[in-house]
Amino acid sequence: MEQQPHPRTGARVLVVDDDPTVAEVVSGYLDRAGYVVDRAGDGPDALARAAAHWPDLVVLDLMLPGMDGLEVCRRMRGRGPVPVIMLTARGDEDDRILGLEVGADDYVTKPFSPRELVLRVESVLRRARPAQQPPSPVLHAAGLSVDPAARRAVKQGTELALTIREFDLLTFLVRHPGRVFSREDLMREVWGWDFGDLSTVTVHVRRLRGKVEDDPARPRLIQTVWGVGYRFDASAEGA
Repeated sequence: MEQQPHPRTGARVLVVDDDPTVAEVVSGYLDRAGYVVDRAGDGPDALARAAAHWPDLVVLDLMLPGMDGLEVCRRMRGRGPVPVIMLTARGDEDDRILGLEVGADDYVTKPFSPRELVLRVESVLRRARPAQQPPSPVLHAAGLSVDPAARRAVKQGTELALTIREFDLLTFLVRHPGRVFSREDLMREVWGWDFGDLSTVTVHVRRLRGKVEDDPARPRLIQTVWGVGYRFDASAEGA
């Protein structure tokens, strides 16, 4: 029998999909894995349910009637931070990138394995709610202050609004200044995956640059090493 993950007790997952069969299957697997599951069939219903009982994570279909998943994600993020896993029936890279651009933490393309989705949910929640461990020191570099324990990042006195993966990516890079990491390295170290779509890393680097760089078009902190990957330059001044 395949071992199911052991989620944090009481973790609430909101499943948003207009296909009753998909919603029922996904909800059933999540319920058996120990999650508290809410379901919504469209965007307005999802926003209402989230407002009534704020979820720990949202599994969100991209293609919804009326208000699509991108708009639902934007509106939820406007109310407060929440991890989001996007579901899309389309394999087009542009759709996946759009989901990541609005702040989705992960995506799964239909048709998908419900067991894999449960594992993705557990992975994202584990990043959002790290296990108790000795406090990590606050990291300081190039005008940035990163507090791993409090999951707060500050640039020159202003707190940055980072998603879970953006924060994890920034923390990892700041902890390893001057080292070059390939996209495969970052996917393994930050996402915990040995395989996956490397555009996920590319999009998150672009989003992170938009928040930490003075001029994202000419990044000084998160530098591209052509043909290899990315490097964090802790000596950059004025960033």
